[in-house]
Amino acid sequence: MEPEQDNSTGEQVQPASEQVRAEIDPVRIQLLMQKLRDEQSLTGGLLAGICAALAGAVLWAAITYAIHYQIGFMAIGVGLLVGLAVRKVGRGIDMLFGIVGAALALLGCLVGNLLAACASIAEQYEMGFWEVVSKLDFDGVVTIVVKTFDPADLFFYAIAIYAGYKYSFHRLTQSDVQGLLRSA
Repeated sequence: MEPEQDNSTGEQVQPASEQVRAEIDPVRIQLLMQKLRDEQSLTGGLLAGICAALAGAVLWAAITYAIHYQIGFMAIGVGLLVGLAVRKVGRGIDMLFGIVGAALALLGCLVGNLLAACASIAEQYEMGFWEVVSKLDFDGVVTIVVKTFDPADLFFYAIAIYAGYKYSFHRLTQSDVQGLLRSA
C-alpha cells in the first residue's frame, strides 16, 4: 500500500493496516501462541466435554420421554453444549480440541437417543428405567440404536458434530492477537 497524505498536517502516513502490521513482532506472536498453547488442557476439555455430552443426553432423553416425541434439533443443543464446555475448560486453540468436541457431540447424541429409547421401553413393558438400562449389553445397545434410527437423524447429527467442532476451540483472528499483544 502506498502512503496516504494526512489532510491536517500534509504529511504522508502509512495506512492504519500497515501501521498495525509494522507494530506486530513475529517473535512476540510466537511467544504469545506458545503461552496460549501452554495454558491448554486437553484432559480438562475432554472431561468437561464428556460431562456435557452426558448432561445433554440425559436432558434429551428426559424431554423426549416427557413429551413422547423425539425432537431432532435437541442434537444441535448437545453439540453446542459439548463444544462450549470443551472450549471453556480446555482453553484450546488447536484443532484437536475441535475433533474432541465433534466426537463427543456425536457420542452425546447417540447416548441421548439410547436413553430416550430405554425410557420408552421401560414405560411400554412397565419396568423401571434403571432396570432396562442395567440389562443392556453391547448387542442390545446396537439393536436399539439401529431400530430407533431415522435418516433425518443424520442431518441433526451432522449439525451437532459441526457445532461440537466449531465451538470447542478458539480461532484467533489478527485483531485478537493484536489485543492480546497490547495487554501482554
